Amino acid sequence: MRVVVAVDAFKGCLSSAEAGEAVAAGVRAADPGGAVRVVPVADGGEGTVDAVLAARPGLRVVARVVDAVGRPVDAAYALLDEGPGPTAVVEAASCVGLALVDVGPDLPPRAGSAGLGLLVRHAVDRGARRVVVALGGTACTDGGLGLLLALGASARDRDGAALGAPGTNPLWDFGTLDALPDLGGVDLVVLTDVDSPLHGPDGAAHVFGPQKGATPEQVAHLDGRLAVWGAALAAHGHLVADRPGAGAAGGLGAALLALGAEREPGFGYVARAVGLADAVAGADLVLTGEGRLDAQTARGKTPAGVAALGRAAGAVVVALAGAVELDADDAAGPFDAVLPVHPRPLPLAEALDPEATAAHLAATAAQVTRLVAAARRPLAPGGGPQ
Repeated sequence: MRVVVAVDAFKGCLSSAEAGEAVAAGVRAADPGGAVRVVPVADGGEGTVDAVLAARPGLRVVARVVDAVGRPVDAAYALLDEGPGPTAVVEAASCVGLALVDVGPDLPPRAGSAGLGLLVRHAVDRGARRVVVALGGTACTDGGLGLLLALGASARDRDGAALGAPGTNPLWDFGTLDALPDLGGVDLVVLTDVDSPLHGPDGAAHVFGPQKGATPEQVAHLDGRLAVWGAALAAHGHLVADRPGAGAAGGLGAALLALGAEREPGFGYVARAVGLADAVAGADLVLTGEGRLDAQTARGKTPAGVAALGRAAGAVVVALAGAVELDADDAAGPFDAVLPVHPRPLPLAEALDPEATAAHLAATAAQVTRLVAAARRPLAPGGGPQ
C-alpha cells in the first residue's frame, strides 16, 4: 500500500516533521512492505520555514533581531537559490510571535513589529531578491508600522517626535507618516488566509486584539489608531485598508501590501513548495491532522487542504488529532474519517508531552493502516475476505 503522511504541527508538542515521522512509524509497523512518504506541511504561519527547507535545497539562516517587546531573539529564515535571485522565506511568529511574550493588558501598548522588519532587512542584505513573509501568531497590533520603521520608513508621533524605538507599539501614539522605505526592487509575497480588513468591526483590533491581551478600551483605541494609519497610507497613494488580508497579523498585511506585496494563501504556497500534489498522486491512503481538529479546520486550515488534494487523487483521507471537536452532523468534514489519537482523556500537560503524543500517533496510524489494508483485500469466491 502507498501511504502519504502530511500532518500539520501539534502546536506546543510536535513539529510537522516530528508528528509526520511518528505517524510514518505506525504505518511501517502495520505494513512493512508498503511505501510511506512524509511531507512536512504548514498553513503559511509557524512551521513554514521548516516545511520549505525539508523539501527544497536552501540555507537556514539565523539572525539576531528583537521580539515584540524589544528583547533580543534569534530567528531563523530560509534562503532558497531560485531565479531570478535568491528567495527568503521568513515567519513573523519566529520573532514577534505571541508565544514569545506574556499576554495581558500591558502588552498592546508595547508590542510592535520591528523585529520582523529587521528579519526582512537581514534577508535582503544577504542578497534575497524576493521575500516571502508568513504571517500568523503575532503578538502585535501596530499596523506593521514597526516593520516599516525598521526597514527605513520615517514617522512621527502626535507631538511631532520621531518614532522607531523597538519595544514599543509605534501606532499607539502615531501622528504622521513622512516616508515609506525603499527595498530597491525586492519583490514581496505575503502569506495569509485571513481576509480581515485593517480596521472596523471585522478588523485587526476587534477580531484579534483580545487574543493579544487587549481590553475593550484598548481595542477601541487600537481600532481608531488603525483607521488613522490606513488614512496615512492612503495619503501616500496606498489604498490598502479595505483590501482582504490588510488586518492579518495585527495589520502587518496592510504594511506589506503598501510595499507592493502580492497576497497568497499560505497553505497553497507551502503545498506547491513541497510538491504535495505530486506526492499524493497515486496514494492509497493520506494521513493528515493537527493538534486540535474542530469546525474551523475545514475553513482553510492545513488538514483540509491536504484532504482536498488527497481526495482529488482518489486516496482515502484520514485525519488524526490530539483533540477532536466536531458537530454531530458533520463528523468527518472534508475527511473520510477523523480520529483522536489519545486512548483516553488526558490532563493537558500529559496530552502535550511529545513522547506520549508521538507514541499515540504511531499506534493510531497503525490501526488505520491495518483497517484500510483489510478493506482492500480481494474477496474469496464465497464472498468473505481471503
